[in-house]
Amino acid sequence: MMKIAVPHTANAWPVPPAEFHKRIFPWRMMHAPVVGPYLLGRHNALAGRGMCLSVVDRKKFRAEAQSVYEGILPDPGSRLLTWTWPRWIPLDRSARCFARFEWLERELRKSKFPTLLVWGREDEVFDHKTFATRFKELLPHAEGPELVTGRHFLQEDFGAEITEKINRFPDRIDGRQS
Repeated sequence: MMKIAVPHTANAWPVPPAEFHKRIFPWRMMHAPVVGPYLLGRHNALAGRGMCLSVVDRKKFRAEAQSVYEGILPDPGSRLLTWTWPRWIPLDRSARCFARFEWLERELRKSKFPTLLVWGREDEVFDHKTFATRFKELLPHAEGPELVTGRHFLQEDFGAEITEKINRFPDRIDGRQS
């Protein structure tokens, strides 16, 4: 059996946007032509401040993981994706990439791959009421959503809990576990 894991934020749906995407700060600021690239590219705002705000246990994240994220994004050139990708997530139907997200939804509806949806209960960026529900509509055969304690960067909140759920999933669909 083919086994695949896809991060939940690799895909997002433009309508309806989450409340987070309607706010001036921080989301709309990232879309600003000068301010977004300046903060995210020049000042490493994503690894520096954004990631810390996107986990449940900020103290633990600062002590154990933040330096790793900052270390792999040491200069503006290495941060290019962190300030360009968020700007491609459409805020409304007039966005330049709206058609790409419509295509993504059409293609996901065709998928028959066994799927497990795992979502952070405290995620504000892609809140489970909006986005996990949308994934379930697109992939009605999917298990879940399994809500776990976590914000946007689930792996930094409760990685062991998530790993356990993911590791059990192939065994269940292979019929080895109930």
